[in-house]
Amino acid sequence: MLFQNYGSRELTIVRGQGVWLYDEQGRDYLDMTAGIAVTSLGHAHPRLVEAISHQAATLLHCSNLYQIPQQEEVAKKLIEFSGLDAAFFCNSGAEANEAALKLARRYASTQHAEKTILLSLPGAFHGRTYGALSVTPKPAYQEGFGPLLPDCHTPTSFEEVLSSVNSDTAACIVEVIQGEGGVQPVPHEFLQELQKRLKAVHALLIVDEVQTGIGRTGDWFAFRSAGLDPDIVTLAKGLGGGVPVGAVLAKQEVAKTFTAGSHGTTFGGNPLAMSAAKTVLEEIEKGNLLEQVRRVGDKVRQFLEEHFTQVSGQGLMWGFTISEDARNFVKNAQEVAGVLMTAVGENRIRVVPPLILEEEDVDEFAKRIYTIL
Repeated sequence: MLFQNYGSRELTIVRGQGVWLYDEQGRDYLDMTAGIAVTSLGHAHPRLVEAISHQAATLLHCSNLYQIPQQEEVAKKLIEFSGLDAAFFCNSGAEANEAALKLARRYASTQHAEKTILLSLPGAFHGRTYGALSVTPKPAYQEGFGPLLPDCHTPTSFEEVLSSVNSDTAACIVEVIQGEGGVQPVPHEFLQELQKRLKAVHALLIVDEVQTGIGRTGDWFAFRSAGLDPDIVTLAKGLGGGVPVGAVLAKQEVAKTFTAGSHGTTFGGNPLAMSAAKTVLEEIEKGNLLEQVRRVGDKVRQFLEEHFTQVSGQGLMWGFTISEDARNFVKNAQEVAGVLMTAVGENRIRVVPPLILEEEDVDEFAKRIYTIL
């Protein structure tokens, strides 16, 4: 009945509350995945439920043919937190990255420059649509889908990325922490040197904050701790708290090259999505969740370092290495311990819980994991 691109799925989740999920038999699971870094406020958060319900009863959708006041409210907050100048809203991270790649080439064309090369980093993941896939150097994802977008290059090392920047480069897209690549932080020194070289040839720096953004690392954006000044930033996942929302932020000089009719979306930034995003931003800010993410995330890190190797990440975004097969470990954690995590490599596990995770939840996480160690 359904396409089999997700393989077999044995667990059926029917309800959620806070950091907990429940299956059809009523068994509880500590959610250390947050829907792959999406449910930033946890499940059934009362303020988010109220906002969505109120908006659904008022106006779900009217399209971007008309002014949507909530877009300006959310944009104002994102601009304040990021230091960028303008926002465009879409529906997902892949869409945000597609828009960013288009924007980079559009900007280059307005500068009367033959700049078409789009660079990405080894180990990157930016999505599964054609442009995003073309800058995602994972053969298993690209197999059977060629030819991909032309002039997309992923050198095999960070050093080669630096040496590849030249006058034909339109932009380079990076993650500060490569989530799908195993929760691997990219060295800040490299990112800063890359930024310097891009600016020297008037190429753009795109920072993909789809997974790291909106408080996940203990700051609104991971690029801040890396000392970066990006031209374009992409967002999704945690921005809507579970409602599909994507966004592109850009400096004004770059953003203005998307003129009327040059890009668009039917559903992007509709009233429901913007009401959800507005609530998420307000709750993170008012609830001082950034400080909580740093504090509780440090406790998660300490536990992981006591029992696993190669622990890396920041805030509430951690990866660690195990000696056994990662998929088996994840399955065992789910079936025996009632803990949900994801495998991001043959021996690599990722935990990205809701931002509302408390210290006592970390104690419960440790208690449950002990049962399978």
